[in-house]
Amino acid sequence: MHKEGSATLISFGAVVVIAAVILYIIDAPFGVVAAVMVPLLVVYGVVINFFRYPPRTFRGDMLHDVIAPSDGTIVTIEEVTEPDYFKDRRIQISIFMSVTNVHAQWCPLNGDILKVTHEDGRFKKAYLPKSSNENERSTIVIKSDAGPVIMMRQVAGAVARRIVTYLEAGERSEINGELGFIKFGSRIDVFLPVGTEITVKIGDKVKGNISTIAKI
Repeated sequence: MHKEGSATLISFGAVVVIAAVILYIIDAPFGVVAAVMVPLLVVYGVVINFFRYPPRTFRGDMLHDVIAPSDGTIVTIEEVTEPDYFKDRRIQISIFMSVTNVHAQWCPLNGDILKVTHEDGRFKKAYLPKSSNENERSTIVIKSDAGPVIMMRQVAGAVARRIVTYLEAGERSEINGELGFIKFGSRIDVFLPVGTEITVKIGDKVKGNISTIAKI
């Protein structure tokens, strides 16, 4: 279980226990107990599933592979103008995470963290193209050990209200290392140099710290 879920699970678990105790004290009929407890337990199960944190180890090329930072579906592969850091043309790969996906993020490659920024914003649906520049987001710029500089962006979705980034400028990005977490539905954008070999296509399902999405 991921550490970001500890407070939520404890709080919701307390609600479930209190509800059960109250129903027992008032000797509520079975129908009432079922009507209250079944939805609570279902929601609690969904929350537990959301905060799961499966152990994963990358087995590919540790120098040239760019690894999917998160679980999800590839929704964008296109050449775009990146206006914030590079201010030139880049290949953008976007991964959309539904509430059923693992929401931890892993480092996409080995390298040095050049810049980390956080910007408040709106909470549009994460699969919309404008969400990358308008929603709450954190941006991480990494100079890979292979040479090229890439940028990764954590983007909040319509439900997500908290982005956590563990790394800071000056630290190392290490494959198999955890980079951050976004709560309840979101998106990850990765910006790569034009000409990078892309190894996924739109619609592909990827696994964080397992699937290779590009080679540099």
